[in-house]
Formats: sequence, structure tokens, C-alpha cells
Amino acid sequence: MNQVSNGAGRSQMVRRAGARARAGAGNCGFSGSAARGAAATALVLGLALPLPAAAQKEAPPEPGPAKNITLPTPRTFTLDNGLEVKLLEYGTVPKVAVQLVMRVGNVDEAADEVWLTDLMGDMMIEGTASRSGEQIALEAASMGGSLNVGVGLDETTIGGDALAEFAPAMIALVADVARNPAFPATELERLKADMLRSLAITMSRPQSLAQQTFMAALYGDHPYGRVFPTPEIVSAFTLDQVRAFHDEHFDASRARLYVVGQFDDAAVEEAARQAFAGWAAGSEVAPAPATARASSRGRPVIHLVDRPGAVQSSIYIGLPVVDPTHADYVPLQVTNTLLGGAFSSRITRNIREDKGYTYSPFSMVSSRYRTAFWAEIADVTTAVTGASIGEIIKEIERLAAEPPPVEELQGVQNYMAGTFTLSAASRFGMLGQLRMLDLHGLPASYLRNYVQNVYAVTPADVQRIARQYLATDRMVITVVGDRSQILEQVQAFGEVITD
Repeated sequence: MNQVSNGAGRSQMVRRAGARARAGAGNCGFSGSAARGAAATALVLGLALPLPAAAQKEAPPEPGPAKNITLPTPRTFTLDNGLEVKLLEYGTVPKVAVQLVMRVGNVDEAADEVWLTDLMGDMMIEGTASRSGEQIALEAASMGGSLNVGVGLDETTIGGDALAEFAPAMIALVADVARNPAFPATELERLKADMLRSLAITMSRPQSLAQQTFMAALYGDHPYGRVFPTPEIVSAFTLDQVRAFHDEHFDASRARLYVVGQFDDAAVEEAARQAFAGWAAGSEVAPAPATARASSRGRPVIHLVDRPGAVQSSIYIGLPVVDPTHADYVPLQVTNTLLGGAFSSRITRNIREDKGYTYSPFSMVSSRYRTAFWAEIADVTTAVTGASIGEIIKEIERLAAEPPPVEELQGVQNYMAGTFTLSAASRFGMLGQLRMLDLHGLPASYLRNYVQNVYAVTPADVQRIARQYLATDRMVITVVGDRSQILEQVQAFGEVITD
């Protein structure tokens, strides 16, 4: 979901094939209670499931629009060292999600440190001053859960879930991993070798090359523009680098602890105060916001990466847009969903269903701290590379020229309201929403009024957003494919730069 995918890191855009690559696969088969759950989900989202022939005689009632959900307010307190704690009793399942969020990520890396944060995260889970990596895993499992370290562009998370009665113990375990990592020298070369294998696999994929070129075109030498390291950078990482990076960036002023689920409030507060007492406050330092660049040449700039013999072309088309702090961000999300962000969206219907140019195109609004971009991404057959770019641009310009029908917009709004409601129904879903608010400095009303604001978007608003923010003459286009076959195809759309 766009409202919670806040920059997520490089892993959000097909980053590396590691444990923290945030990818998921759904199961399309349903039976028994699962089938009933799928039907209920379809009604919430305003979708339709196929019915047996005998049941098709009577049409089901139209689903009503999703309503604003009532979100409880977390109880918040701050320790003397500046660490903020947010406790939210939520749900009915006797489990709890505990997550320490550090305001440090890939954005803090120098040019020769790309993925150093990832290596630090890998090593943190390998043991602390008092626990081995195996003991950490076994202890978390004994609480009915697990503990993980995740690295993103703007944040690093340490946490997991547990049965409700183990909330204090999970807090203590999280604090130990965050504050006292051992960084065992015996694991360094193995983890670097794993990282190099992941990097080699990732860079063999044309869409990774397209992503890397696109992000560099938008953000230049800012860390957001440096998606992948070279093998030489990874090979040169030392244990001293890892330790120094942790020492510099891990302190209480950059930390926020979230506890969401069922738990004993007093016991959890006491555990938080004990686990993080004595942690140095440090100095809170937020990296300077990035400035993304669109084409300023009056027509798109096309970065062409040659991949001789490729039977497909990997395409990124996009440009900078407003970030979540802007009043137009929710209308922009609605516009994106209608244009290319859902399976029934216009670009998908055009180049997938109608023309068969590609199998899985999609668009997204991807946000980072104080910056965001819109992009349409597709792998298309080489022979229709130019035609695909043309159809994508045509759909953007059509939306800018005429507002969408009310019925089409209402279907998009039902879908977005439904997925938001479902995402907020889980512990980690709610925790993710709270993290998003805090990262971007948004008020609690952003979540409380999200559904209402989605439904408030009008067809005229969608047209305005497309015209104002998705100007095709400012697009940055990246194409990875066989230059000998596609150069002539793409030249008609803008100035070609061969990378």
C-alpha cells in the first residue's frame, strides 16, 4: 500500500535477494474457511469472485463504501535519554508486536559504504555480548515468536512478535540486540559472501539495472540514488567499519519503541524503562532531504542501457512528486491507483489485457523522507518497446485531458479504502501506520481521516493531479534492452542518453 510504503528502502523496489527483501507471494487456492475469508475480503474491496452457474441467477447486492475506522490513540512517554515509547493495546489475539525503530538506514551511507547498514543488520542478529545468535533465536521462539533486524532507506528495525505474557521479555531481548551487538568476527566473511552472491544474482536481472539507472537519474549521488554497491565495496567492508557505523548511529535520540497488541501496560512500561536505562542519548541527526530531478529539457530524457540479445526491455517511466506531508498526496495515491497501481488500472488493461505487451506492469508512488516519486514499471517484448512507452504516455495524457467517469473512480476508492481497513486490522499493520506517521511528522488525523479523504477525491481532482504532477514532458525514462533493436523505437519519445 502506498500510504505505508514510505521508502522503504531499496528492498521496496526489487533490491536484493536476501532475508530482508520485502517480497510476498499469495496463494490463489481457497477451500473451506479460507474461501469464506476470500469472499469477505472481496466484498470489502468492492471486487467480485466467480460464482457457480446455479448461483448466478441472482446478483449479489452491491458492496457499500468502506467507512472511516476508529483508531485508538497510543499512550506515549519519553525516557530521560530521549527515547520515545508508544504503547497501543490493539486487537483481541493474545500476542504482541515489539519493534525498536532506529532513524538510521541506507541514507546514512557514504559512497563507499553502500549496503554497510545491511551488513550491520545481518551481524546484529548473530549475537550480543551475553547471547549467541542461536540463543537469540531460541529465546524468541520460546516466547511464541521470532526476532528480526530489518534495514531500509530511512530506518532500521529490531523486533518481532511474542505471546502477550512475554512482552516484557521481548522488550529486553530487543534492547540487548540493539545496544550490545557482539559483531562476531567469525561471521563477517560468511555474511559478506552471502551478500556478494545476492548482489550477483540481483545485478543479472535487467529490471535491477533499470532500477539502478532510474534512481541515479532522479537522485544523482545522494544515497537514494545509490541502489547497489560494487562487489569491490562489499569485499572491502571490515569489522571496524561495521562497529564504527553502529557506534555512530545507534543511540537513544534516534530510537522509538513501539509495542502493539495485548500486554500488561504497567509491566511493559517498567520493562522499557529498565531495558533502555543508561543508553546514551547521543545527538539526533536527520540527513538533509534529497532533491529529486525531473527532465528539464522540455521532453523526456531516456537513459538506454544496452543488453545485447535481450528478448525483453525493462522500462521505468517516472518523475518526482510530492511527499506524504503535502495535501495532494492522498489524491495522488488515488490517481496512481486508477492509472497503473491496481490490476484493473488503465495502463495495465491497455498494455497487458488489450495488447499483450507485458505480463505484470504496475505503477507506484514511492516515498522517502521529504521526497517521493511516481513510476510505471514494465518488462515488455523487445519488438514493442517503443509502442509500450507510447501507450503509457497516452494513458497519462488522456487522464490529464479528461476526468475519469464517476463509476471508475468509485471502484478505485472502494479498493483503496478496503485495503487500508484490512492493513490496519493487524498488529504489524497498525505498527507500520504509526511508523509512517512518525517518520513523516504527520498528525494522527492522517490515519483517522484517510478513508474519508480517499472518498473526497473527485474526477476533477484526478484530472488536476495528472496534469499538475505527471507531466509527460518532464518524465525520466530508463530502458534496459538490446540497443540495436530498440534505439530507433525510443528515439521518438525524447533525448536518448546511452549509459
